[in-house]
Amino acid sequence: MPVYTLTTTAGTLTPQTKASLAGEIGRIHSEINQVPAAYVNVVYLELPADNVFTGGTPAAPVLVSGWVRDGHDEEATSRLALQIAGAVAEFAALPKERVVVVFQSSPARFAVEGGRLLPDPGQEAAWMAAAAEQGAG
Repeated sequence: MPVYTLTTTAGTLTPQTKASLAGEIGRIHSEINQVPAAYVNVVYLELPADNVFTGGTPAAPVLVSGWVRDGHDEEATSRLALQIAGAVAEFAALPKERVVVVFQSSPARFAVEGGRLLPDPGQEAAWMAAAAEQGAG
């Protein structure tokens, strides 16, 4: 359901770091938003070093853009952002000042997964059960 895009300069994250971090982001999202980690999408974009700037100066931050469905508890979403920022800094061995996390949100009905509109927060179990019934039929 969620999509996390991590953008940084080429070579900032090793293949092992990417794999480990994707798993950790899935775990964090699953724990906080109560959805299976299998639904968490993590994408990495790597840009040439001369294409990334902070304050007008070449930099190598890790910029995390995430999408979440409207209706999640605000405190939980803030905790999600903080935990993901902490995981990126830890797994990539970067100072926390080089990590930026930003979430955008929209109604669940503005997103499709598996050919179906996403459920509102709290309705995931029924949505997954319906998917399982369709797959069995």
